[in-house]
Amino acid sequence: MTATDRALEWVRTAAQAASDKQAENIMAFDVSEQLVITDAFLLASAANDRQVKSIVDAIEDALREIGAKPVRREGERDGRWVLIDYADIVVHVQHEEERSFYALERLWRDCPLIALPDTVTSGRGQ
Repeated sequence: MTATDRALEWVRTAAQAASDKQAENIMAFDVSEQLVITDAFLLASAANDRQVKSIVDAIEDALREIGAKPVRREGERDGRWVLIDYADIVVHVQHEEERSFYALERLWRDCPLIALPDTVTSGRGQ
């Protein structure tokens, strides 16, 4: 089983929104084989708390435009690591320090990467 078409659309939309707000190190993983609770994870990082919030707002706006509504949000108060759960996808926007410390991409490295649009300028770890 692989991520659904809807999950892939949402991941790519969220990745583009994050890129538009200068998110760094944007990566998406198909976790559908490993987890039953979601199909994909999107990871993005930012240099400061304000940028984390800006990226989160942009992602929520972009996904709302295509009909996606979050099931829950965690971490908004601190602004260091915000998790947005859309059921089909889970978005993690982390401050660079948290991203480096928790290294979620190492945890999911055996999962396939999801190709992101060429317009996602910060790339996937590049």
